[in-house]
Amino acid sequence: MVQVCVVGSLNMDLVVKTPRLPQVGETLTGAEFGTFPGGKGANQAVAAARLGAAVTMIGCVGADAFGVQQLSGLRREGIDVARVRTEPGAATGVAFITVDAAGQNMIVVAPGANMRLRPEDVVAAARVIAAARVVLLQLEVPMDAVVRAARLGREAGAIVCLDPAPAALLPDDLWPLIDVINPNETEARVLTGLPVTSISEAERAAEALLQKGASAAVIKLGERGSVYVSTTGRAHVPAIPVKALDTTAAGDAFAAALGVALGEGQALPDAVRFATHAAALKVTRMGAQSMPTRAEVEEAMAR
Repeated sequence: MVQVCVVGSLNMDLVVKTPRLPQVGETLTGAEFGTFPGGKGANQAVAAARLGAAVTMIGCVGADAFGVQQLSGLRREGIDVARVRTEPGAATGVAFITVDAAGQNMIVVAPGANMRLRPEDVVAAARVIAAARVVLLQLEVPMDAVVRAARLGREAGAIVCLDPAPAALLPDDLWPLIDVINPNETEARVLTGLPVTSISEAERAAEALLQKGASAAVIKLGERGSVYVSTTGRAHVPAIPVKALDTTAAGDAFAAALGVALGEGQALPDAVRFATHAAALKVTRMGAQSMPTRAEVEEAMAR
């Protein structure tokens, strides 16, 4: 069983379904409303656990009902939350999500306690990181905590995977610590300054990410699949056609599955294919943490 350590965010998602996404200044009447556990870090932790990994979460929640719900939910998934700190002076992070009839979404995040995660919290969990085969990182917590986690992971010989979301420029000292970076089109454009509107442009952007210092890059292209580039090869991997119900956290399903597969020793092309199937299954379900199990992904791949 591969050991995965996730350093990242924990949010509560407040989700409303609408026939379409609203325009600027428009009040739109929605349909169903739901409250779901979320946050890119917690989403990836749940996804990795359901894919068979032993998962430890490092993060920060507020001393409120949402924080209690988050920790309880992760414990039910078998995730070790001993290193998730409860911050009395902050609210648990919240995401406000609108999902249209095609499953596309708009998201506004109020990070709350996530921004209280400190490098000292990461250092305090150094033994946990050192024991991990894979370290999964995102950008919904302070950058200095991300850099510290990446450095500890690299020093311990772990595979360091960064999902650079939300889009932000990265400090120079982070790049050489990244084994695999997996942005979407928007994030790749922010990181490289290059357009990412076609497969060939995505390949050029991925090359630019390697030139910055990452060992491998996988750019997620939504319905067009993904493109990966490493020192040993490159390819476009098509998406799996499905009827999308909710695209929220599809990228998290992809990132977690990619990390788990690499941690198990799968080659990058096989890991990307595994991640593609996991993400395809995720978008057929409502809620950020409605992640597929290992058996479901393997059955989908067999088909």
